[in-house]
Amino acid sequence: MQPIFIAGPCVIESQELLDTVAEELCRLNQKLGIDIIFKSSFDKANRTSIRSFRGPGLEIGLQMLADVKSRYGLRILTDVHESHQAEAAGAVCDVLQIPAFLCRQTDLLVAAAKTGKTVNIKKAQFLSGADMRYPVEKAKDAGAKEVWLTERGNCFGYNNLVVDFRNIPDMLEIVPRVIMDCTHSVQRPGAGNGTTAGDRRFVPSMALAAKAFGATGYFFEVHPNPDKGLSDGPNMLQLNQLEQLITQILS
Repeated sequence: MQPIFIAGPCVIESQELLDTVAEELCRLNQKLGIDIIFKSSFDKANRTSIRSFRGPGLEIGLQMLADVKSRYGLRILTDVHESHQAEAAGAVCDVLQIPAFLCRQTDLLVAAAKTGKTVNIKKAQFLSGADMRYPVEKAKDAGAKEVWLTERGNCFGYNNLVVDFRNIPDMLEIVPRVIMDCTHSVQRPGAGNGTTAGDRRFVPSMALAAKAFGATGYFFEVHPNPDKGLSDGPNMLQLNQLEQLITQILS
């Protein structure tokens, strides 16, 4: 199966940022002959602190994503946190993503499935790969035509995540498309004095280890200047490093 790639800034910060990233993704699609899906969030509803930047919101954010889709021809992925967001997001986006913390929320899964769009369910930090058969079952019973699963590590408290790469083959027994979230997996949740910390230097290793375990997709949050990013900065990959890493994965 040809791998897919999902990339983009964690949250919509500005139109300029979306354009900068979209232009690079288009270049890589053409140069490498691959399939990169543009990702960004209109609302980060699960930030550590109430004072953290969340994004422009549903209406403005979806319009900005629609502009990216129209101008650059990229497929779009965004996440939905509440059932009422699914229909509007599905009118714009090609893939609706269910955040890891919410992967057991039946109404959210059903609402996303009913849009007819691909549903990407991120594995909860508190579940095993095998447990994900139940969220997939909910989405498929609600009419989802295509369901993906994404590995993003497990949390044992103490501001850290651990990745058990055996979850990838376990989830491949449930669905054919299993994605490695290479950037969220290097998070240190809540370890940044009210924000999520992390260590982006391990992102390439996460990707290559996932390849060895059979991953069929790779998720990277990218930013031209991650240290200035308004969400998940310590975990985001430098935009200008994306080409080299994708080339490594494809080799």
